[in-house]
Amino acid sequence: MSSPHPLPDNSVTGAERHFELDVGGIRVLFGAGTEDRLGEVAAQLGRRPLVVTDPGLVAAGHVERGVEALRSAGLEPAVFDGAAENPTTEHVARGVDAARRHDADLLIGLGGGSSMDCAKGINFLYTNGGQMEDYWGVDKATRPMLPSVGVPTTAGTGSEAQRFALISQAETHRKMACGDRKARFHTVILDPDVLATVPRDVAAVTGIDALSHAIESYVTRRRNAISQLFAREAWRLIERSFEASLDAEESKTRLDARADMLLGAHFAGAAIEASMLGAAHSCANPLTARYGVVHGTAVGVMLPHVVRFNGREVDSLYGDLVQAAGLNGHRPEGVAPEAQRLSQRLEGLLAAGRQPSRLEDCGVDRGRLEQLAHEAAEQWTAQFNPRSVDAADLFGLYDAAY
Repeated sequence: MSSPHPLPDNSVTGAERHFELDVGGIRVLFGAGTEDRLGEVAAQLGRRPLVVTDPGLVAAGHVERGVEALRSAGLEPAVFDGAAENPTTEHVARGVDAARRHDADLLIGLGGGSSMDCAKGINFLYTNGGQMEDYWGVDKATRPMLPSVGVPTTAGTGSEAQRFALISQAETHRKMACGDRKARFHTVILDPDVLATVPRDVAAVTGIDALSHAIESYVTRRRNAISQLFAREAWRLIERSFEASLDAEESKTRLDARADMLLGAHFAGAAIEASMLGAAHSCANPLTARYGVVHGTAVGVMLPHVVRFNGREVDSLYGDLVQAAGLNGHRPEGVAPEAQRLSQRLEGLLAAGRQPSRLEDCGVDRGRLEQLAHEAAEQWTAQFNPRSVDAADLFGLYDAAY
């Protein structure tokens, strides 16, 4: 960290804040209208950028705005709009072909976590060759990689703060975490204005995902002072702003809330980078692979149950989050009262986001829970959960959530 005080002064309200930070070696520009600086930023890194995005962002006009900024800076951009939710090895391969045709010297991930993961996946193969399976794990790229810029258009995954590309195998749908410090974005642009076009249901799902990142990263086995600093601030920003960010009426309060959500999601991503995730994500991935449950919905259904399960080991840490959110109401009786209070608040936020609270409501077959539990036990995040979990424990979590 370049500064002993890496977080901004939050005495200024969300929509009015503008600042530049170095967050773990990533240059971060934050503030309304900062997307217009994309050309200025990119011109410092390359001449022939490939913008990696999806068709929805093209339709919303964000890509046109970004391309115009690049052209105004004298650059020669091309667009690959073939990214999709939960990008697979096939999406990445098509993106690599586009990068080769354009002779790209810079990659720009513009969109949600899927676009940014796809951009990172393209970077691996375009610069180092081979296939995504070759980079499954950490630091397996032996050659330099292209500089890249991340422009998130949802407040969710925090992928722009991380070295990992989550890419699914096209045949098995198993997610591969491919991480390398060279794959991180050189610069990230956080512009709250881009959230204005995000539909309410998408904002709710991505917001719950960001919330889960803050909570899980705060208590993992790999937690440390830096990860907890980011996770606690992410939780504080997201918890206070989630409901207001979903309001139908445009207002200054909603603008401030969107700014908090975007910044909170980024800080939660930085926390993941330092400490990983836990059992809620281990349980969520098989639900997405087997039933197509949207990731944020899947992790949201599981998270309150995982918090209660982990309370036996990390109740005092959950108490930190309860205090940070000012949840000073009734303290329930029980073995892990802080976990109970936190899980109750999470259930309230899920309800505010109109998210399902039971696996049955997600179309999951109860008879498949044992298979899901075995698949969840094989997920890489399971090993970082603060309380040890095996397939039997994960079955119990699925059963509780059914």
